[in-house]
Amino acid sequence: MTELGDLDAFVAVAEARSFRGAGKLRGVPASSLSDAVRRLEERLGVRLLNRTTRSVTATEAGGRLLERLVPALGEVGAALDMVNDYRDSPTGTLRLNAPIGVTRLILPRIVPAFLAAHPGITLELSSEDRFIDVLAAGFDAGIRYEERLEQDMIAVPIGPRIERFACGAAPAYLDARGRPEHPRDILHHACIRHRFASGVTINTWEFECDGEIVRVTPDGPFIGTDAAIELDVAIAGIGLIFAFEGLLAPSFAEGSLEPVLPDWWQRFSGPFLYYPSRRLMPAPLRAFVDFIKRA
Repeated sequence: MTELGDLDAFVAVAEARSFRGAGKLRGVPASSLSDAVRRLEERLGVRLLNRTTRSVTATEAGGRLLERLVPALGEVGAALDMVNDYRDSPTGTLRLNAPIGVTRLILPRIVPAFLAAHPGITLELSSEDRFIDVLAAGFDAGIRYEERLEQDMIAVPIGPRIERFACGAAPAYLDARGRPEHPRDILHHACIRHRFASGVTINTWEFECDGEIVRVTPDGPFIGTDAAIELDVAIAGIGLIFAFEGLLAPSFAEGSLEPVLPDWWQRFSGPFLYYPSRRLMPAPLRAFVDFIKRA
């Protein structure tokens, strides 16, 4: 019988189309995966992967094997995971993908208590604002806002159900440049903008009051990819910042930032934990879902 570990290594490399990428996702050296795939090919007597310096792709035989292996290995993993039902507390690894804002503002209130309640679970958390296929990337579940949810996923609310985008600036900046009285006044101000890791820049700030929605296109001397740096730049008096209210709230409380147009801060629904509909859910994920439902 072929070792399950070698079969699993083949699936990981074939899906990632890269030994290095698969190794990064699995937390193992790429050389270990290469050795496993080579052993598998020698046992079967057929090449499963085409390797070049730039890419790794499945051969016809490899593709046919992959189609059958993915559901089969999923069933094996689920069968082994059933043992967790006989433990006082489940064990295993839970792999989550979440936006940076959620990681900073919501998960710190949840993760420590969850891990304390389930000492046998290891949580691997990846924080990024790119919109990816979390399942194809090897995660058990993801956290996203409603407009980014896949339609065929199960979604469970996590964290506050209502959030707001807030706008603020350093008092010294507002003393020098004036305080906006309407969102359109922002067009005459320096603004601090955000660019996602994907390269997309937030080009529109949206405000709402009494049913009226106003969208403005900000301009200014600074574009950042890190909210913490953008906050520092705003506190230094460079311009207006537009971000999650939770991110700016401590600065409002201490007075280093002053709220701008608070009556116009737009509300939106909070995030959701989402995961595929499966007959057998991994025990660590089931424990996390149950935990946030009780929170």
